Amino acid sequence: MDIRDYGWDQIFEQRWTEKYKEPFKPGRIVADYGQMLRVVSESGEHLVNRPVKKPDNETQPAVGDWVALDFAQEVPTITGILDRKTKFSRAAAGQAVKEQIVAANVDTVFLIQSLNRDFNMKRLERYLIAGWESGAMPVVVLTKADCCENVAEKVMTVYDTAPGVDVHAISALTGQGIDGIRTYFKPGKTIALLGSSGVGKSTLANLLAGKELLKTQDIREDDSRGRHTTTHRELILLPGGGLLLDTPGMRALSLWAAESGMELMFGDIEEWIGQCRFSDCRHENEPGCAVREALQTGELELKRWESWLKLQKEIKHLEAKKEGKLRLHQKQWGKQIAKLQKEIYKGKI
Repeated sequence: MDIRDYGWDQIFEQRWTEKYKEPFKPGRIVADYGQMLRVVSESGEHLVNRPVKKPDNETQPAVGDWVALDFAQEVPTITGILDRKTKFSRAAAGQAVKEQIVAANVDTVFLIQSLNRDFNMKRLERYLIAGWESGAMPVVVLTKADCCENVAEKVMTVYDTAPGVDVHAISALTGQGIDGIRTYFKPGKTIALLGSSGVGKSTLANLLAGKELLKTQDIREDDSRGRHTTTHRELILLPGGGLLLDTPGMRALSLWAAESGMELMFGDIEEWIGQCRFSDCRHENEPGCAVREALQTGELELKRWESWLKLQKEIKHLEAKKEGKLRLHQKQWGKQIAKLQKEIYKGKI
C-alpha cells in the first residue's frame, strides 16, 4: 500500500523525521468507531485501540490524522500524532468545555446544503467561518438542484454572502454540476463533506465513488428534512485518486475558534467598526458611529449586523467558559503542587 495515495507528502515526511525514528511507522486514521480506530499504513489496514487520554495532553486522534504506529505487539498501538496541517472543529455538544475535531488534514471542505427547505444562510455563515478557520479551502455545494425552481437566485445569495468562495449547484439525480465537483479530487488530496443530516453527503460520496459505499435514505416528504444515515467519520480512497471524508450530519455547529473566520466572513463590518469615532463604541446611540450610519444608508444590511452580534455574543460566552476551565485547572494544579511540597517538607518524599 502506498501511503502517498492517502495524502502523505513532503510536509508530513519532514515532520516525521524530526520527531520519530525506527521502529515506528506512519499511518493515517481512516475511520473512527469510538474506542476503535481503523488506520492505514504501508503494511495495510489495522484496527487499533484509541489511545488512553493523558492528563498533560488533551490532543485526541481524529479521522485524517497521521499517527505513529508501534508494531511491537500483535495489535499495533498509536504512540503519537503528527502536527496537523488543518483541522475543522467545533465546540463539543453538552456542558463540557472542549473542542471536537470533525476532520483533520483536509485540503478542501465541501460545505453542503440542500436546495429545499433546509437552505439556511445563517447556518451556512457558521460553516464558512469554521471552514476558513480550519485552514482548508471552503467550497459551497448546494445539492438537490432538481428540487429547486430558483437555483440561480440562491447561488447568487451565497456569492453575495461569501465573495471569492466557489459555489456549485448539483443534482445527484440528473448529474447536474457533478463534473465540476470531480475536479477537486486529485491524487493525495483530501476533501471533507460537512453539513446537516440528510443534505445528500452520502449520496454524493456514493456517486463520486461509482458504487454504494454508504447507506442513504430519502428525505421526509412532510418537511423536506433528511434522515440521519452516516454514523461515523470515514475517509474513503476514490478509484480515480483523491480522498473523501464523510461525516455524520451535525444538528448544530457551535464555533470553537473564529478569529480569522469572522474577519473573512464579516470584514466589511470590522472596517466600519474601525471607523467609529470612539474605540469603545457600543454602536447604539454614540455620536460618530460608522456602523449606525452604514445601517441607516443601507450599506450594511440589518440581518447581517444581527448575525454578527449573535455570533460575537456566542464567541464571548465560549471564551468565558474556556477561561473558567483554565482557572479550574490552575487551581487544581496549585493544590497538587502544595500537597507535594508539604510531603517533601515532612520527609515523605
